[in-house]
Amino acid sequence: MENVSAVTSFILIEYIEMEDLKYLYFIVFLLLYILILCLNLLLIGVIYFEKSLHEPMYIFVCNLAVNGMYGSSILIPSFLGQLLSRSHEISLGLCLAQIYCLHTYAIAEFSVLAVMGYDRFIAICHPLHYHIVMSPQKVIGLIALSWMYPLIAFGSYFILTAKLTFCSRIIPKVYCANFLLVRLSCFDTSVHSIVGLVATVFLIVPQLLMVMFSYAQILRVCLLASRDSRVKALQTCTPHLLAVVNYSVGVFFEIIQSRFNMSNFSYGSRMFMSLYFLIFPPLLNPAVYGISVQNIRVWILKIFPVKK
Repeated sequence: MENVSAVTSFILIEYIEMEDLKYLYFIVFLLLYILILCLNLLLIGVIYFEKSLHEPMYIFVCNLAVNGMYGSSILIPSFLGQLLSRSHEISLGLCLAQIYCLHTYAIAEFSVLAVMGYDRFIAICHPLHYHIVMSPQKVIGLIALSWMYPLIAFGSYFILTAKLTFCSRIIPKVYCANFLLVRLSCFDTSVHSIVGLVATVFLIVPQLLMVMFSYAQILRVCLLASRDSRVKALQTCTPHLLAVVNYSVGVFFEIIQSRFNMSNFSYGSRMFMSLYFLIFPPLLNPAVYGISVQNIRVWILKIFPVKK
């Protein structure tokens, strides 16, 4: 038992292959982080200061931007620090904290996207009742739910991981992940794995079902509507659909890499798949909404006028 309790830190070995170009990686990811913060803060600022954008849809977009900054801030500062570290070591406490934050970010992203899908469903399928259904109290409740559900639900499952003891120190990733950490446990974790699978279903599937239901109803209404109404519905749903697809691709990459042996893939491919869901959604979401949503685009162009 003495040896078991001795493992209080882990080594993130994926950083070893980055040694030769670590300063280049540092500059690239530092610039990416600054860009992510600037784009999301610009989007939040435009919506906050322009009163005409104080509508449920734009408030949910702000919520998505906040979560994007939360996710990237969990990873990138730590990533930059590990690049300059010689040992690439992370303590058990920091590893557990990183796992909790990364997973709550991931679940919250799906939760916010599900709420946004519900908002589009009400706006398109029940336009006359939109402001009654999406009242300020309802909006606040949905935002609170999209954050509290991941924090409490994943926290309840995460207690099992936090109670484990570990006999190995090697994590084949650039950050701590729950499934990989559980595999380092000194004891049989088959029950833990089953509970984890069930937890994954309850943490992600309800949001996906909400998105699918919302768009099934939107599609049904659009098929019965005029051409102009279909075009308008497509315009208002496109940014959200792009956000859902973009993030789903990232989560799919992460699930594949965590559950299967990826040793046959190149180092660059593994890195891309690992970081996709933490880099591309926070980077692309504000750009997509800033370009695609006319009301937001107009105010951004007022701040940064394009010279003809």
